[in-house]
Amino acid sequence: MTTPVAVVTGASRGIGKQLSIDLAERGYRIVCVARSTSESRGRLPGDIDETVALVREQGGEAISVALDVRDEDGVSKLAERVYSELGRCDLLINNAAVAPPLPALQDSTKRWRVGVDVNLNGPFYFMYYFCPRMPEGEGKVINISSGAAVTPEFGRPNYTATKLALEGLSQSLAHELRGKVAVNVLRLDLAVWSEGFAATLPEDVDYPFEHPVIMSDAVLWMAEQAIDYSGRIETITGLREKGIVRPELLYKDREPATASSSSLRGRPE
Repeated sequence: MTTPVAVVTGASRGIGKQLSIDLAERGYRIVCVARSTSESRGRLPGDIDETVALVREQGGEAISVALDVRDEDGVSKLAERVYSELGRCDLLINNAAVAPPLPALQDSTKRWRVGVDVNLNGPFYFMYYFCPRMPEGEGKVINISSGAAVTPEFGRPNYTATKLALEGLSQSLAHELRGKVAVNVLRLDLAVWSEGFAATLPEDVDYPFEHPVIMSDAVLWMAEQAIDYSGRIETITGLREKGIVRPELLYKDREPATASSSSLRGRPE
């Protein structure tokens, strides 16, 4: 089967869920990866089985894989499964992340290690086991970063440090894999609705969140670029200025994404 396959981490809610829906609409078979399942739900709404159901409701193909991205052996086994059962992986999106909201020296060293393992080591494991087997000259990796990477005053040093490191890792691997696999970064430099981020905010803080569909605008465009488009760090603001990301689309209902990007108003042509 020649239908392309996309692996999306952090696919249980927020940005990962929206990306899964929209990539499926674009013709990808989706491998939805996260810890939360219908049988083992986390404290936040959403799980990968819900995401798969939404993809299938809209005519797409998807499978759910319960996996902690910190589990190197689990990532290795997932790569074997994907290539055995689906035959390929064309697009890898490292989206799963944690953002401890405490000053580093006031938090535990255990939580520091969790941030490093999820935000940096996890994406490395996925690239390590998937990239060498991607179709040469066609494989794509998009690592999701944050404006916090270059904003130390954001107040989440673990997140800042690991996202900046992820950007450096991405550019290094883009160099190593040039001509074979394109590795790029999408830096989210404004507030997009995510249950995980919103849950860490004080109750009196009400950001004007935008809909996660704007991330799909950017990812879908980046995934369609030629193989020599690699080693780039793109921002949502920059891509919006180029007309690639739709104008501001506020997310007012505070509910998980359920609609595909093409069903939402304002999608750029």
